[in-house]
Amino acid sequence: MSRSLVALIDIGKTHARLSVVDPTSGAEVRGSRRANAVIQGAVTRELDVAAIDQWLLEALRDAPHRERIRVIAPVAHGAAAVLIDRNGQVITAPDYEDSCFEQVSVAYRAQRDAYKDTYSPDLPLGLNLGRQLFFLQETQTQLFSRTTNALLYPQYWAWRLSGVMATEVTSLGCHSDLWRPGENRFSSLVEARGWKELFPMRKLASDLLGPISSEIATATGLDPACQVACGIHDSNASYLKFLIGREPEQPFTVISSGTWTVVMANRADLARLREDRDMLASVDAFGAPVATARFMGGREYEAIAGTDTRPNLPALVNVIERHAMALPTFASGGPFAGREGRLINAEGLSGSERASMATLYVALMCELLIETLGARGDVLIDGPLATNPLFGSVLATCLPDRAVLLSSGTSGNARAACYLAGFQDASSESVAATTPVTIKSLPAYRDAWRNLLPR
Repeated sequence: MSRSLVALIDIGKTHARLSVVDPTSGAEVRGSRRANAVIQGAVTRELDVAAIDQWLLEALRDAPHRERIRVIAPVAHGAAAVLIDRNGQVITAPDYEDSCFEQVSVAYRAQRDAYKDTYSPDLPLGLNLGRQLFFLQETQTQLFSRTTNALLYPQYWAWRLSGVMATEVTSLGCHSDLWRPGENRFSSLVEARGWKELFPMRKLASDLLGPISSEIATATGLDPACQVACGIHDSNASYLKFLIGREPEQPFTVISSGTWTVVMANRADLARLREDRDMLASVDAFGAPVATARFMGGREYEAIAGTDTRPNLPALVNVIERHAMALPTFASGGPFAGREGRLINAEGLSGSERASMATLYVALMCELLIETLGARGDVLIDGPLATNPLFGSVLATCLPDRAVLLSSGTSGNARAACYLAGFQDASSESVAATTPVTIKSLPAYRDAWRNLLPR
């Protein structure tokens, strides 16, 4: 069993990645990555599941030691479902950033459950999965009537590989309006609209649905006995790998980064959540609600930096001394949704200075969300922000009374994938402490930035 490998399929909003991992050491044996795109469907913009499918089969076929892959664990972003007809054909896979979903907002708001019941905020576009389903049912009656199953995005890939359909709670509870986490049941909206029958039987993220289908075995050369795990929402995978092995009552905070920057606070009080600040209760792999706040940090960083140049300390000092600032917001969602982002004193900044200003912005936003959540304990940074040379140090300076730790693993959610694959003794997540930056004018910069925030 020590020679067994686990394949992690991580389908994010911006990129898709396949990692083949040794569950004993946590080392990545092989990694493959592609940029995702959306396509125009007959009704909405859609996730290009066909292109991802083709890439995935090729990546699995080309993986070294593919015959040793014993389990495949799918991870994918939230606010996404793929509708399937009775013949197993994809009807549509809507992209949550399509503005068409706004057409039904008024009617939809009248039917969605109260925030206090779902802890799912009313979000723009199709960021509430319920609004996507409502739009299709109301405006595309014939298309929607063909739907026999709605597969949440991680479970779509699990079904594609195994032929077994399932529903899992981390995606179901991801600002979807479909789930009441305090009652562990579907929302009244689901019941009233007749959607409950569209969702297959609920499974745990770690449940093995069965072996890969004969079609997949032939197309990839994988061992036909290779199993497929049910799968998990991507931010919850980041949270899970830090939750594993900790005492249940131990507070800690995870910053999961990528296209979205998601702050998840273990043991924080759900009563602090505010709908108007895009705060929600995520649902972890074991069904427990987790106080959460987020913003589109990756997308905003790119918009502010405007360059691939890395930030550095001299550039950071120049930005702070100049009081060059970014004010929210530069993307959809987040606590200041609907506000137009703006730059102050940013004329003529170099690439490294723009990147440093973007790093400051994301760090100050994270500190604000941590404060708003009442999050306690160690702060654990996962994803691309853990590789930013300044982010952890800036955040540690803003949070002097707690440890700020960087995930130093090289294969993303590998530990979570190994856990889901049944390797309960998978290697521990490696973290590294950060050193605060010593810039005397940073506190004044922070205070000035906060005073300029939208009210």
